[in-house]
Amino acid sequence: MSHAAATDDLEGTDRPVLIACSHGTDNPQGQAVISHLVGQVRELLPDVEVLETYVDVQYPQVDEVVNCVAAGRAVVVVPLLLSGGFHVNVDIASAVAFRASTGSPTVAAAPLGPDPRLASILVDRLDAAGALPGDAVVVAAAGSSDAAAAVDVEQVAAEVAASWEGPVSVGYAASAAPRVAVATDLARSELGGPEHGRVALATYLLAPGFFTKRLAEAGADLMAEPIGAHPLVAQIIVDRFTEALALLPTPVDS
Repeated sequence: MSHAAATDDLEGTDRPVLIACSHGTDNPQGQAVISHLVGQVRELLPDVEVLETYVDVQYPQVDEVVNCVAAGRAVVVVPLLLSGGFHVNVDIASAVAFRASTGSPTVAAAPLGPDPRLASILVDRLDAAGALPGDAVVVAAAGSSDAAAAVDVEQVAAEVAASWEGPVSVGYAASAAPRVAVATDLARSELGGPEHGRVALATYLLAPGFFTKRLAEAGADLMAEPIGAHPLVAQIIVDRFTEALALLPTPVDS
């Protein structure tokens, strides 16, 4: 079902609200990327109210925004996060559960990843950064203490590997192993040394921020730009919203 078909029968204030929840950053460029991405979603869903919120650093945060929606009106929180983890399973889940407990239809959509479209964006970013066939690629993610998040990242890395002519591995900026610097060293060693190829980081982050600084210090030969406000990301957000409409506990009719 298309997003248009899923929402055509919902009018005005009866339509579910899409709450786009990102991590939050104090990096102005990162803030601009997320705001642009949310703007793309608004263009794709012109009849849906789209609110922007965060789990950390920036305000307003998700619990406040979820609870500011009029009682009884349906809410779908879409994590603008690339994998599951603490922010999805605790921060967003808690805000959703609290509002749902009051009787207001409230659900969380799945995070953006894993998704084959994200892998295709990573390959595009690698090409734009000058990576060449034969270069080793480290898919560099933020990292989470939640093992399920690592499974999500590994699935995307496997999809990158399916279309990349060279070895592909995974590294994390924090909270999981191997760290990106270690993964970079291992990738270079497996190539047989720097004379046999370069190591490129596929930056599996949505926007510039704290972790991009860490990745830049990992010792790779080149580093691709984050995924950013790519039109495919906005479409994934719309798809997650559409999928989550079916999870609402009761139909929302005009």
